[in-house]
Amino acid sequence: MLQSFTRNYEDNSTEAGYQFTFYCDLCQDGYKSSFVESETYKRGKGLRSLSRGVGALGSLLGGRLGHIGYSLERGGDVLSERFEGMSPEWHKEHEKAFERANNQVRKLFHRCHGCRKWVCDSCFNEDEGLCTECAPRQEISVAKARADAMQRNIEEAAESATVWKGKLESKTTVCRNCGKPAGSGKFCNNCGSSMALAVCPQCKAENAQGVRFCNYCGSSMKAAPKSNCPACGEDVPPGTKFCGNCGSRL
Repeated sequence: MLQSFTRNYEDNSTEAGYQFTFYCDLCQDGYKSSFVESETYKRGKGLRSLSRGVGALGSLLGGRLGHIGYSLERGGDVLSERFEGMSPEWHKEHEKAFERANNQVRKLFHRCHGCRKWVCDSCFNEDEGLCTECAPRQEISVAKARADAMQRNIEEAAESATVWKGKLESKTTVCRNCGKPAGSGKFCNNCGSSMALAVCPQCKAENAQGVRFCNYCGSSMKAAPKSNCPACGEDVPPGTKFCGNCGSRL
């Protein structure tokens, strides 16, 4: 019976040699032992029968079930079927290799005096002699708390910030020619009529097409007839009393 310092391990041994992976009880990071080649494999004794037995077992169970069964070894109990057919010499080498692997990898682990778990260096608080689950490192806890508080402050500031001041309204422009929604372009989506705004000749304000009087100054949207100076013929604005070109009285 293989005895490990931790039950959280996996036996990766094959007919060719021996290797084991030991896992941290907290972070589940694994550490593999050095591969040890089997002496019986090198001598070619008692291994052909193992190969045939493993092949038959794999064909019966299928690749998927075989992989699931193999993964169950991490609980600490090696499946006896996996090494069925191995020679006694191989099993002796296997036990010795496992003992060497324990001594090699155990140096990388610590046993928590509180929960009795075997943990790696990253999960062990050296100052307290406990795992970081039982005694979190102070500097890490402070840094994490500060980061969490900063994140909350950012989210709270974002919630109260005003990032848009527009009005929540929807406007639909109707074409004066076909009476259907015209879209947002310069021409109606349905009939192609121009959607340009009319400009008041008096105050220059923009008005919808079709209005007869300006919505801003009340003036007629029809352009006033042009007048000319009788003396020099220069165009003069409506209501002008003297010509701006020659000074004649109009």
